[in-house]
Amino acid sequence: MRSGQVRLAIDCGSASTTGVVAWSDGSWSPLVFDGEPGLPSAVLVSDDGSVVTGQQAWRAAVAQPQRFVPVPRRPAEEQVSVAGAEVAPADLVAATLRRAADEARRIVGGDVEDVRLVVPAGWGPRRRTWLRHVAHRAGLPQPRLVEAPVAVASHLRAGGVPLPVGSVIVVCDLGGGAEVSVVRRTAVGFEILSTLADPDAGGDAVDAAMAVALSPVPVAAGTGEGVALTASVRTAKHALFAHAAVTVAVPSGPAVVVNDLVLTQAARPVLERAAGLVRDAVDAAEVDPATVAGLWCAGGTAQMRLVAEVLATDTGLTPFLVRDPPLAAAHGAADAGARSPGEGPEVVVEPLPSVGRALAVAVSGFASLALVSHMLFTPVWNSAAMGKWATLNWGELAMASVFAMLACLGVGTVLGAALASRTDTGLPLSPGAQVATGILTASWLGVAVACMYAVVGSQYIGMELGPFLRWSVVPIVPIVVVAAVLAVIAVRGWRTPVGGWSRFLAFPVSSVVTATVGMLVLQWSVTAERWPHMLVWIDFGGRFGGLLIGVGVVTALVSRLVLRLVLGAPAAILIAALAGPGTTGILAVIYAVAVGVWWLGRLWTRIIHPAPVAVAR
Repeated sequence: MRSGQVRLAIDCGSASTTGVVAWSDGSWSPLVFDGEPGLPSAVLVSDDGSVVTGQQAWRAAVAQPQRFVPVPRRPAEEQVSVAGAEVAPADLVAATLRRAADEARRIVGGDVEDVRLVVPAGWGPRRRTWLRHVAHRAGLPQPRLVEAPVAVASHLRAGGVPLPVGSVIVVCDLGGGAEVSVVRRTAVGFEILSTLADPDAGGDAVDAAMAVALSPVPVAAGTGEGVALTASVRTAKHALFAHAAVTVAVPSGPAVVVNDLVLTQAARPVLERAAGLVRDAVDAAEVDPATVAGLWCAGGTAQMRLVAEVLATDTGLTPFLVRDPPLAAAHGAADAGARSPGEGPEVVVEPLPSVGRALAVAVSGFASLALVSHMLFTPVWNSAAMGKWATLNWGELAMASVFAMLACLGVGTVLGAALASRTDTGLPLSPGAQVATGILTASWLGVAVACMYAVVGSQYIGMELGPFLRWSVVPIVPIVVVAAVLAVIAVRGWRTPVGGWSRFLAFPVSSVVTATVGMLVLQWSVTAERWPHMLVWIDFGGRFGGLLIGVGVVTALVSRLVLRLVLGAPAAILIAALAGPGTTGILAVIYAVAVGVWWLGRLWTRIIHPAPVAVAR
């Protein structure tokens, strides 16, 4: 067994599976299956339930096509029907990973503890957790998941490609399908600005088009002849990458000589579709194409000569072929986070929050204090025979509690991210666990502050505690629930948001400021002395306060400036029309709902369903 830390990286794609074993001295070796540095991902389930992998599965499929599964990697909840029986895709993919692990043990001479698995950038927590379960079934240790475009970017950097901090590249991964990602180099690694995928823009679609062109008689899919034709076409396609012409065995007729022209006619429409995916991904990332440092192509299909021509013509970018295209993602995953000898163990770094982020947190805190203080100092006192009571602006209390929760969460994530960015804390927690601890602690601190507002208000005004608790605690319940979900995601390491957790939880400061000023102005209009010459100004102040609250609502819900301008006017006018002494609570509830929707939107678009991912400007 070779000395030094060993890393195993596996890229289990829809069409083929590749892997490498890498050592800390920089040397590496590809996993070889049946004499090839790649294992077809297709499998065949035998009569006894065992799973046959790779080329053996393709050969056996001609006689048993009903037991053949060409693409076993499916959504986590989907079942595969094999000869009338339901089979879990996890068992099929685990067989392929198990064979890769066996080959790694043969090369290394023992088990490998540091395992990395390449995943598509668009996969969310459910599919990532599913892949971890698959790895467990295959007998692998808990793997580190590396997103495919990040792996390719790491491969480029390890190969000497200059990628300075701030540079942006496009990674076009052409395998069985196509995945295009826009990646930016940061001070702590790589961040994905956008990702788009299309299963019909890769090698599988090229194979299907060539099969139709070569077969004189239509061949039904799922039959022995269909499997044999697909296998012949796949072999011919890869042979044409290096030869001018090859002979293809066609089951329904005589052998056919295929040249590069046939491949070009079949592949051009597919590659034009991939080029459109590149343009859409650059648009989704809101990046100027002129600033893109390069379009890098990886994957087995990227070796086709036509790829560079079509992408250059249809995208306006200059395409480059990565070194060892089929192995690029696996090699990059093995290099991701690797250290030179003597540098110590790998450390996953959470980006350190900026000073501006800390100041933004302070804005929410001061806004909360201003609103709750103004509520307590400006009640409207009423007298009657039964005694004296106060009419309060419950909207100020509700909004103060929401801003207190936002401030606490901001402080918690800033401190958690600051701890996670350090390597000398001595804490036995992972960076994700430190961030999750900060989120949970901040959530309960926010609830405690809201309860404190209620208790202090009840004692100061001399009223029952119940109404104060309703208006201070209920509006923040949705935020607490979403924060708990985010803490679970952080500690499990399912997905780290672009720019880190502190940036992810940065609520728009402009919304906080406008809503706070609006509510203060509205309360002034309720409590101001109503001399005859002041009535017009008081009514105008109330409407203006409602208008500002409306602007705060739109600013929280909409991020694009154009949409804010289009939607802001009617929404602000509508809320301004509702503004009045009896509607302050309603306006605060509307704003609290907007804050909750903002949190749910961030959770959905940046964590659960992040494709395409676009960085907020």
